[in-house]
Amino acid sequence: MCSGRVDPAHVLRAFSNGIDGVFIGGCRLDECNYITHGNYYALNMVLLYKKILEHIGMNPERLRIEFMSGSEGNLFVEVVNDFVRKVKELGPIGEGEGEGIGKKEIQSKLQEVEKLVPYIKLVKKEKLSVRLKNKIEQDSLFT
Repeated sequence: MCSGRVDPAHVLRAFSNGIDGVFIGGCRLDECNYITHGNYYALNMVLLYKKILEHIGMNPERLRIEFMSGSEGNLFVEVVNDFVRKVKELGPIGEGEGEGIGKKEIQSKLQEVEKLVPYIKLVKKEKLSVRLKNKIEQDSLFT
């Protein structure tokens, strides 16, 4: 399945249901198996939602995206293990590092953001499909 098929609502719903971290894996940028280059959409969605998570009081490191080839099994294992280690370090949502608000308040805020997903997708449609080439462009896309 293409990483571009990951809907922002899926990410928010996972966190609302108590998942402590969300990992999205996709094919390398510019090596998409489909004409859509959905991995750019996924990258931009993650960049936007990291900002939103930070805004509502969650640690943005709970959401991660990585790009790799299907033949890079060792890299996949390393990246997933690193992510799991990081999420364990952060602890459960609402109790973790950098989160000064409780779990119920975070869930409430996530549910409110989830209601906005259709509007966010409409308003940010062009930005979500931009093909960013470097870290500087990525960091400045969503403020």
